[in-house]
Amino acid sequence: MKEQIAQLIETALASLIADGTLPADIAPSIQVENTRDKSHGDFASNIALTLAKPARRNPRELAQQICDALPTSSNVEKTEIAGPGFINFFVSQASIFTVVGDILAQGDAFGRGTPDSGPRMQVEFVSANPTGPLHVGHGRGAAYGATVADLLEAAGIEVEREYYVNDAGRQMNILAVSIWLRYLELNDQELTFPSNGYQGFYIRDIAHDLLKAHGDRFNVPVAELFFDIVADEPAGGDKELHIDALIERAQQMLADDYDRVFNAGLDAILGDIREDLSEFGVDYQVWFSERSLTHSGDVERALEQLEARGYLYEQEGNLWFRSTDFGDDKDRVVKRANGQTTYFASDIAYHMNKFERGFDQVVNIWGADHHGYITRVKAAIQALGYDPEKLVVKLVQFAILYRGSERVQMSTRSGSFVTLRELRNEVGNDACRFFYVTRKADQHMDFDLELAKSESKDNPVYYIQYAHARVCSVLRKLEREGMAWDQAAGLEALERLESETEKDLVMQLGKYPETLQHAALNFEPHVLANYLRDLAGDFHTWYNGHKLIIDDTELRNARLTLSVAVRQVLANGLKLLGVSAPEQM
Repeated sequence: MKEQIAQLIETALASLIADGTLPADIAPSIQVENTRDKSHGDFASNIALTLAKPARRNPRELAQQICDALPTSSNVEKTEIAGPGFINFFVSQASIFTVVGDILAQGDAFGRGTPDSGPRMQVEFVSANPTGPLHVGHGRGAAYGATVADLLEAAGIEVEREYYVNDAGRQMNILAVSIWLRYLELNDQELTFPSNGYQGFYIRDIAHDLLKAHGDRFNVPVAELFFDIVADEPAGGDKELHIDALIERAQQMLADDYDRVFNAGLDAILGDIREDLSEFGVDYQVWFSERSLTHSGDVERALEQLEARGYLYEQEGNLWFRSTDFGDDKDRVVKRANGQTTYFASDIAYHMNKFERGFDQVVNIWGADHHGYITRVKAAIQALGYDPEKLVVKLVQFAILYRGSERVQMSTRSGSFVTLRELRNEVGNDACRFFYVTRKADQHMDFDLELAKSESKDNPVYYIQYAHARVCSVLRKLEREGMAWDQAAGLEALERLESETEKDLVMQLGKYPETLQHAALNFEPHVLANYLRDLAGDFHTWYNGHKLIIDDTELRNARLTLSVAVRQVLANGLKLLGVSAPEQM
């Protein structure tokens, strides 16, 4: 209906331009919004206010001229001019109910955009280091990223989902050494585990599997391993130097077998992450390896391009990128004096690779602690000759778990944090997926476990699912009582729905397509989540005040038709949020 009203206004403006009332070079931006107060009509436009200054006219007078030039439409009963020049539109009851037929005709496709040859977008999210299980913070990023990708796809955009596997660098070497040391313990050797090693019990599990698969192949004397190693922090030394020395010693003693230990850890944890995310309803088209950037030569190639463009310089043996040329607060090291490239060098190569794959826009979903990385990455993109505005970075704040008013502190198999799998096991996938996207991603979030499990209207996901299940329950009851729902007859009788709550419910249904588009294009899943909660609330209010299974066949069919339309929109929206739409609860 908004589009139809906008078209009427556009036709009126064209008429006013043709007769000289408005200048020919005027560029109108037509906006039509739902009114908050129904006494002011159903829709309103501020077009007269926005055009008054360039047209050099009084806004109320211009509003009247626009109203007089509006084409006749069976959908618009009347218009009124309000305030300084708003145009209020009162639409006919028949036109209000048109959306119900659209919903039932289009089904799962209602509200979705038509795929076209528009921009290709990549959404990269989670990308947690494969050094341990996913925790509740990763869960929020996973739910947000998956929903953003699904929304964009629903809006008609081609989307590719990608997980960047950080399988290179120091943290992965610490993981490999941690596993190997636990393996040595399983071979009945005593040692003091490094304070900077990975402590979780999952490390022991991987070490046990390593022992089972390879026996004592990787067993070495502990005394030889720790001989003349820099002391650890608890012993008065430096924990960073201690773990780095152990890494170097492990690589020397294991030689070619070091990669086997390294890969055992990587494969086990990455496999667990894949399984965890898949069970959470999150799947990817691409799992991109950081190590592949080095093996393919992309890192060196990216640095060569920056060198050729004059954006690299050497100082004190290190190779620096002139990121301050692009607004960064300081220049960044891309290659150290020892010849090792930095994490940032890999980030540069990775983003070069993304744009070389032909994406028109790339969306990075990062933890809030990565805020400082945005400027330097955009600087590198610009230095390589790409448009930095084609990179969109959305930051996701951590989620804090509460049980009622008490903050949750749980000791888990993975150390000191709560894993995503433990959260899913306690409250279920549906509650996790929904609760994670109920607030803007960059806002702090408290996750109430007790609320997520409750069966009450205070639990938004239960409240929405219950509305869907209620419609299914009514249809089952109808069948038990030997009655049938006639959709065609129901559509014909929709004007029998005369109460304000019924009209409000239909108007709410009509907002779904624009809500989906807004949520998608602004990367704001919470907009859709809030819409579904409002729709469910309107439905429950109407349902509680109106009987659906009644003797009046015509009115019964009309109410059932409206109910099924609500069920369809709820199901469509829940699916985009990764939440099920149960038929009974």
